[in-house]
Amino acid sequence: QLQLVESGGGLVQPGGSLRLSCAASGGTLNYYHIGWFRQVPGKEREGVSCITSSSAYTNFTDSVKGRFTVSRDNAKNTVYLQMNSLKPEDTAVYYCAARYNTMWYCQLRKDGYDFWGQGTQVTVSS
Repeated sequence: QLQLVESGGGLVQPGGSLRLSCAASGGTLNYYHIGWFRQVPGKEREGVSCITSSSAYTNFTDSVKGRFTVSRDNAKNTVYLQMNSLKPEDTAVYYCAARYNTMWYCQLRKDGYDFWGQGTQVTVSS
């Protein structure tokens, strides 16, 4: 059973940066697309970014384009979300999730992602 653990969250000032990590155990990420999602209380979980198993395709929600990047190191079984120019509206619990790579692309919809981490809190505030 694949298990995912996020880390790297914290408190940062507006304009600052954080790098989130999603580390897998219990299996290899080589065959999984990875999605990053975020959620604030009372709202639906939102897709932020995703990366395919080969890293050939990435996708970002409009609000983070140009500020966030996603990458992976399959040798380390880890996926990263680099978040720059952070804004207060980026404040949320961030989750990573994995789905088996049955498609050449990845999706920002949470449907179809089979394995989820517990989340890491990101707070952007002065």
